[in-house]
Amino acid sequence: MKKVVKIMNIDCANCAAELEHAISKIDGVMEVSINFMAEKMIIDIDDEKYQNVVTKINKVKKKVEPDCEIIGL
Repeated sequence: MKKVVKIMNIDCANCAAELEHAISKIDGVMEVSINFMAEKMIIDIDDEKYQNVVTKINKVKKKVEPDCEIIGL
């Protein structure tokens, strides 16, 4: 399932790249791209693992970039 979601409160482009890299390592994430300037994330998640992947994304987000907010996952 490919989704475009809003991502807010990322401090810098480097932080966005670090979060993108961490999310890309999650099993079930087939592709992820974070655009810092547009404040959006395009993510492709395996449909069968969707809920588990979203939980893992939120854990990774809290660890890597705790102030950021992902809206629409």
